[in-house]
Amino acid sequence: MAEMFKDHTFAMHAIAGSASVALSTVLTYPLDTLKVLTQVGSSPNKQLRTPQVLQRVKTLSGSSGLYNGVNWLMLGRTFGLGARFGIYEILTAYYKDGREDNYVHVSEALLAGMAAGAGESIVISPFELVKLRAQVASAARTSTVSSVIEKGTVSPLVSKLLPCYSPDLRALNNTVGLLSTLTSKHPNMVDALKEYPWMMSGSGKPPPVSDVRRPSQIISLEGWSSLWRNLRAGMVRDSIFGGIFFSSWQFFHRAMLDWKAAGMTPPPRSDEEIGPLSPIAITVAAGFSGSLAAAASHCFDTARSRSQCTILPKYVTMERVLLKWNRPGKRFERLTGIHPSDRNLLFRGLWLRMACSGIASFVLVGSYFFAISNLVIE
Repeated sequence: MAEMFKDHTFAMHAIAGSASVALSTVLTYPLDTLKVLTQVGSSPNKQLRTPQVLQRVKTLSGSSGLYNGVNWLMLGRTFGLGARFGIYEILTAYYKDGREDNYVHVSEALLAGMAAGAGESIVISPFELVKLRAQVASAARTSTVSSVIEKGTVSPLVSKLLPCYSPDLRALNNTVGLLSTLTSKHPNMVDALKEYPWMMSGSGKPPPVSDVRRPSQIISLEGWSSLWRNLRAGMVRDSIFGGIFFSSWQFFHRAMLDWKAAGMTPPPRSDEEIGPLSPIAITVAAGFSGSLAAAASHCFDTARSRSQCTILPKYVTMERVLLKWNRPGKRFERLTGIHPSDRNLLFRGLWLRMACSGIASFVLVGSYFFAISNLVIE
């Protein structure tokens, strides 16, 4: 270990890994943006198509809107993939301990990958939330001029929950109009309604996602716990993804070793005698494994994305705790974080996520091997 730090091998691997994460994220981020907008913008009666989503983003935010929030995902993936591969290598080291061959069974890779995915989900969750809010904001219309003019009329309570935000006065006046038929002796109904946090948008609904996208705004209105919103779906998604990814990758690696050893005479007695595989073959196997893992875990990714796109103020969360609110849905849905209203939407954006994950895995592994071969001097 001391020699590894002394000859800067560890630093070279860290640099190569960070550069690979950055490159794969930049190349596939537009696909991720289209996938997220398809997931959160669809409804049971309305299915958004990729050309429609792309046209809306270009109209409202331009081509640069496809890269809104890319810095957050890049930072989150750097830590998340470090946690995923780090946990996996630690667990598989125990499996390989005492064996003549550095061989890991597919079942062992599956279990280690599931544990690694769960750890990755905890690390990357806050970055994913901010990233998703930025992506949704790229396809949302900006606030009207009337709401900007009235910022001086915001009550101190609303200003504390969500700074630099003003309620929609038109919606607030309509609400007062609905209440005007009731007998009331209050001298100023509008100012009284502003003091209630659930009337901060003027209509009793939470503010739009495009207005609650910065970390300070999210923490102020929704609390620190919102950074790990619907962690159940995230952990199930990343556990399935990690398990399928590493087990299928190990399966392809074993199959390629056996294929290479089939034409050797005499037959090799160990994997060391077979020799290393081609980096291109390993890269292609990683890309295919990434697409397969994305397909297996996509339902939970949709549930996670739709829940993160929902504004849930912290006073509502507190009321749910005090009232002992039960999660809706069947037992499996409650355990995995799937909302019953999303049952018919779980496969939206499937092909986009498979393409995004496959290309990202291919570029990540391929660029890492390329960087290591040029940085590390044997």
